[in-house]
Amino acid sequence: MANPAFRNSPAFNPSSVSAGTVLNGAPVAAQTAVTAEQLQTQYGMPPATPDQMDRMSYEDTIAKAFGAFAILAVGAVIGWFVPVLWIPAALVGFVLAMVNIFKKQPSAALVLAYAAVEGVFVGGISAFYASMWDGIVPMALLGTLGVVGVVLALFTSGKVRASKKATKVFLVLLVGYAAFSLVNLVLMLTGVTTSMYGWRGDLVIPIFGGIPLGIPLGILAVLLGAYSLVMDFEQIKAGVEKGLPRKYGWTGAFGLVLTVVWLYLEILRLLSFFLPRN
Repeated sequence: MANPAFRNSPAFNPSSVSAGTVLNGAPVAAQTAVTAEQLQTQYGMPPATPDQMDRMSYEDTIAKAFGAFAILAVGAVIGWFVPVLWIPAALVGFVLAMVNIFKKQPSAALVLAYAAVEGVFVGGISAFYASMWDGIVPMALLGTLGVVGVVLALFTSGKVRASKKATKVFLVLLVGYAAFSLVNLVLMLTGVTTSMYGWRGDLVIPIFGGIPLGIPLGILAVLLGAYSLVMDFEQIKAGVEKGLPRKYGWTGAFGLVLTVVWLYLEILRLLSFFLPRN
C-alpha cells in the first residue's frame, strides 16, 4: 500500500511486526516459511462461493424473485376479492416503483412492498376483466408464463441477446408507446372518448379490414415486454459476472416483477379484443 498510514500499521501490514511484539494483548509469533505441500493444499481448496463472499448469484436472485412473486400472488388474491382497492393500489404502486427505480441502494423492504401493492392492483384488474370475459385471466396467465419461458430459454441458450441497435429501437418504440398511452388516458378521463380503451377501440385500420388500433398496439406492447425481459436477464447476468454485492439481487427481482406485471396486463388487454364479451 502506498499510503504510509496503512503501510506502517500492524493491523494492515502484519509483516512489519517483529516476533515477540505484543499486538492487541498477544505476542506476535515468528513467521515461518510455507512448505510446498501447504501451498499445494491451499491451491487445491475449492474456490469460495458467491454466498460465502456475499456476492450476487443467480440462485440468490432467483430466490428473491420467487419471494417477490409469492407476495405479489398474495396481494392479487386480496385484490381479487376486494377489487375496489385497485385504484389506490395503482397510485401507491406507481410511487413505490419510482422510489425503487431512482433509489441508489436496493431495499428488500421497498421491493417486497411494491410487489404486495402491485399484487392488489393486478388482482383487482383481473377481477374486472373476468367479470366481462369468461376465461380471460387463465389465458393471460398462461400467455405470460409462455412468453417468459420462451424468452428465458432463448436467452439461456445464447440465441437472444440485447444489442445496442435493438435497444435503441426498443427505447424509441417504448417512448412512443408511453406517449400514446398517456394521451389516450387523458382523453378517456376528460370524456373526449367514451370507449373502454379510448383510441385503442375507437380508431381502426382500414387496410387490415378495419381492425381496432388496440390489436397491433397490443402486439407491439407484448414484443416490447419480451425484449424488456431480455434486458432484465442481461442486467442480472452482468451483475453476477461483476461480482456485485448480494443485495443487488433485489434490483434484479424488482425489474422482473415490473416487467412481468406489465407483460401480463398487455396480454390481458390484447385478449379482450378477440374474446366474446359477456
